[in-house]
Amino acid sequence: MFTSINPATGAEGATFEALEDDAIDAALARAEAAFRSWRVTGIAQRAALLNAIADQFETNKLHLAETATKEMGKTLSSAVAEVEKCVAGFRHYAQKGPAYLEPVETKTASGRSVGHWLPLGPVLAVMPWNFPYWQVVRWLAPTILAGNVGLLKHASLTQGCAALIQQMVSAAGAPDGVFQNLAIKSDKVSRIIADRRVAAVTLTGSEGAGAKVAEAAGRALKKVVLELGGSDPFIVMPSADLDKAVATAVKARVQNAGQSCICAKRMIVHAHVYDAFLEKFTAAMLAVKIGDPMADGIEMGPLSSVEQRDTVLEQLERATAAGAKLVGGGKIERDGAWMSAGVLTDVDPDADFAQEEIFGPVAMVFRADDLDAAIALANDVPFGLGSSVWTQDQAEIDRFVRDIESGMTAVNQMLASSPEAPFGGVKLSGHGRELGPWGLHEFMNLKAVMLPS
Repeated sequence: MFTSINPATGAEGATFEALEDDAIDAALARAEAAFRSWRVTGIAQRAALLNAIADQFETNKLHLAETATKEMGKTLSSAVAEVEKCVAGFRHYAQKGPAYLEPVETKTASGRSVGHWLPLGPVLAVMPWNFPYWQVVRWLAPTILAGNVGLLKHASLTQGCAALIQQMVSAAGAPDGVFQNLAIKSDKVSRIIADRRVAAVTLTGSEGAGAKVAEAAGRALKKVVLELGGSDPFIVMPSADLDKAVATAVKARVQNAGQSCICAKRMIVHAHVYDAFLEKFTAAMLAVKIGDPMADGIEMGPLSSVEQRDTVLEQLERATAAGAKLVGGGKIERDGAWMSAGVLTDVDPDADFAQEEIFGPVAMVFRADDLDAAIALANDVPFGLGSSVWTQDQAEIDRFVRDIESGMTAVNQMLASSPEAPFGGVKLSGHGRELGPWGLHEFMNLKAVMLPS
């Protein structure tokens, strides 16, 4: 049994029955049957379904957003923006996706080769609670267009959102079994991955969860894509527009109450502008407006759960015990999952907490003496998801792009995902890519057809 709990109030909401083995087997049988017909459905018909799902998301935008806010605490305005992004994601693959599936022709010594993009089969997605719609859509839209079928294992916190996704897809006219929401516990995942009817698996979540899924996929010799944690650097150099950098750093740190893999978590600031940045940044972090996530003008709601808040507070305790200074915020605001935005300085980069991902609204601020020191600090964690760099110097930009160990780098802006651009990381942040043609091709067979000249 799953029970939705509103982190802003602690009130219990809807309950959802967890599927047992017989129901899981029935779902896998439906997926197998659906794939046999969906794989030979025309690409234009698949694209039309994506547009129809986008219409459903657009029509039901407010209901979808309110459910996300009630289940995991994000502000209503950000939840609405998330649903709008989902609409854009579906429409992107409906409009641009067919071109991504055009055959690829190359010359060979004996003639020519034509590569055809063919679907693999049912794909299992293990998804997190922090962006309960967008995380799913960036897998589901390319899955449907590819001719694969989807099986969703969503987070226990956001079963209401998962059920709504199923409703949207069904209302759009999807054939039975093309997408199925599986309300299952985590201990059922390995069994599903091992099942012969499942072709591949993707996971967005922690590195621990990713390791377990990768191990299960490895035993079954199945393709896996992993988008895991991040401790993204936000680097500010002397030539940066300091006020813009500060404003963006605050937004990048407290969006979704700091619960985003690509939140800026480590502010690495050149010594020449460190003091000015820290003063402005700390003041702005302490001024973040916290309150009812359903209300207008609120910048940050509660964390997703009391347990998540306590995890962040425990990291803060270890940080201050190791000599870091909490120069502001990072306090319990009220009963429940609430806490204020916080700023840590004098952080030892080698301390255990500094090597972890802080999945909450607390920023670590580091001083870097020069460009090389900034890059070294940026790379001195086991993660490599995203990064943001602030400078007007093209030579510095070139160095950051070349030398920062991350899957993505934003220049003079906040890092954000986009349907058109590849999304993913390196090191413990995972492997594989989502979005654009790359996300579509991850779970497809590029079959080479050898032909004479």
